[in-house]
Amino acid sequence: MKAEIHPEIREVIFKDGIEGNLFKIRSSVPSKETIDIDGVEYPLVRCDVTSASHPFYTGQQRILDTTGRVEKFGNKFGSGFSKMAKRKKKA
Repeated sequence: MKAEIHPEIREVIFKDGIEGNLFKIRSSVPSKETIDIDGVEYPLVRCDVTSASHPFYTGQQRILDTTGRVEKFGNKFGSGFSKMAKRKKKA
């Protein structure tokens, strides 16, 4: 390994912007902000979404049922529209 080309790896605090949770992780990400935790100053990186607030990891993910939407619309507002949409799919 070449000397002086690798970034410094240190403990960094990542803050979830939605939930406000703090994660202490070793990282080389640069940061201008700092935070004091238990008398120790750490670099602070603010994140919009983390595993604490992401719908996939929290189990709140909504799965959209896209199949059958055109047919449902056709059933509600008339079968003429549904036939027209099927012709467009084939083209």
